[in-house]
Amino acid sequence: MHEAKSQLSRLIALVERGEEVVIARHGEPVARLLPADPLGRREPGSGRGTVHWLDEDFELDADELDAFEAPLER
Repeated sequence: MHEAKSQLSRLIALVERGEEVVIARHGEPVARLLPADPLGRREPGSGRGTVHWLDEDFELDADELDAFEAPLER
């Protein structure tokens, strides 16, 4: 961990080149530095399979649905 603190600039440079850096404490991995996902345009459908809908366990009756969709009172 101490080495990671003193070498942070070098570790960030590795990550910027696309490498993954694992930081360990007493020989046990505790963190990973990964390149950030670039912000930008996403392809339609690229998230398919990553969103899970709440099923029948989350059904609202008509009154609950109306309350949920109603504007907030101030």
